[in-house]
Amino acid sequence: MRGRLVLGRLAQAGFVLWAAFTVSFVLLQLMPGDAVLIRFVGGDMGLSPEAVANIRAFYGADDPVWTQYLNTLVGFLQGDFGFSIASGASVAGEIAANLPATLWLSGLAFAAAVVLALGVTLLATLTPFHFLREAFAALPGLLVSIPVFWLGIVLVQIVSFRLGLVSVIAPGPWERLILPVAAIAVPISAPIAQVLLRNLDALSTQGFVAVARAKGATRPQVLLRHTLRNALLPVLTIAGLLFGELLAGAVVTETVFGLNGIGRLAERSVRNQDAAVLQAIVVIAALGFVLVNLLVDLLYPLVDPRLRRPPEAAA
Repeated sequence: MRGRLVLGRLAQAGFVLWAAFTVSFVLLQLMPGDAVLIRFVGGDMGLSPEAVANIRAFYGADDPVWTQYLNTLVGFLQGDFGFSIASGASVAGEIAANLPATLWLSGLAFAAAVVLALGVTLLATLTPFHFLREAFAALPGLLVSIPVFWLGIVLVQIVSFRLGLVSVIAPGPWERLILPVAAIAVPISAPIAQVLLRNLDALSTQGFVAVARAKGATRPQVLLRHTLRNALLPVLTIAGLLFGELLAGAVVTETVFGLNGIGRLAERSVRNQDAAVLQAIVVIAALGFVLVNLLVDLLYPLVDPRLRRPPEAAA
């Protein structure tokens, strides 16, 4: 049964990747203009019509759409993403050069978001004053509505320019990540805190909580020993879904703070209509989303021991 479940998950992952590839290919084909002509015709290039024709043949720009689709799909399956029209470099090389910085930024932002969400949840649950608990409980609803680009600009204006706490001129390798991580983490933490608070409220009415309180357990003891772990399962689900928002936030944040990464690469590729790079970024983002959700599925039994039992035993 478990092997069948794994095979089903892998089949779903394959379908998601194929769908992401196909949809992105179709949308990129519908983009107005011709990237090869924009890049190589006119200006200071000075290329002859024969040279332009050879370039178009190299990129397959004049091939039928279905031929381009099959050639690109086979290339992706073999790990060959083609060549960038804007730079002429290998797309795989450009992805490899920019992906680690984005993964590092996203990983730090997600860790900070989890810490912030847990902090808000603990304050909203354990603060002894009712009005403070209500204020902290309402805080995630405010944070989730903050746009990443607006928060990034505000952080630069206040933290860097007015307070001078973080330098934006020749910052160190860690210092330059403080504000981008904060700009991504704050909106991401909000839905995690909302789901966690909602589940804690639902669990507070369960019988095992009443039994624990009757035995003399304090509010912090009930939270840390009984309800918090049981409330984490839905949080894992939404954490996997938030991976897409992390990538979207990285695109905006890297542009605002001038960081090199997949976000800046995607922004340049859109400006240059560099279809090969854009499609590779879409497929890699879909692959990351699939892998994160597979990891979440594997973590479920570690959080909830009941999921370790086979369905027959659970019944």
